[in-house]
Amino acid sequence: MAIDRTRAGITILRVCLGVFFVFEGIGKLRWLADSSVLSAQLASWAQAPTGSMSHWYLNRIAQPGVFYFARLVPLGELVSGAALIAGFWTPLFAFLAFFMALNFQIASGALFEYSFLTSGYGLPVLGGALALTFAGGSRKTKSAATPRRTG
Repeated sequence: MAIDRTRAGITILRVCLGVFFVFEGIGKLRWLADSSVLSAQLASWAQAPTGSMSHWYLNRIAQPGVFYFARLVPLGELVSGAALIAGFWTPLFAFLAFFMALNFQIASGALFEYSFLTSGYGLPVLGGALALTFAGGSRKTKSAATPRRTG
């Protein structure tokens, strides 16, 4: 029996990103009871130059919604991570994980910095999650989906 190397690679990526998001969510569980932790982080990021995308995002979206985001982010990371580990609705939960990670990159201003390209939280996480959004849904291999006829 031949191993489908592409599927194995996608599975490894899916499980590793899933573990990453579960532990990111665990690290944010205290936000559920105390949104001031997230509020303080957003306030420190709000020092971004006026007129930047980060400044606009923080003032218009993130800070006004901090009470909700402090609850949604940990739950979203935990659920997305668990779903990725289990292989459950991978494209949907990979996109949700991508969207959450992208929001943090924009809010922190890191998306527009050189460090985004060298940080393990930046390009690898966004790229991996986006790749799973497009490639992570099928559990069947091409050969299994279309049996060959002989004779």
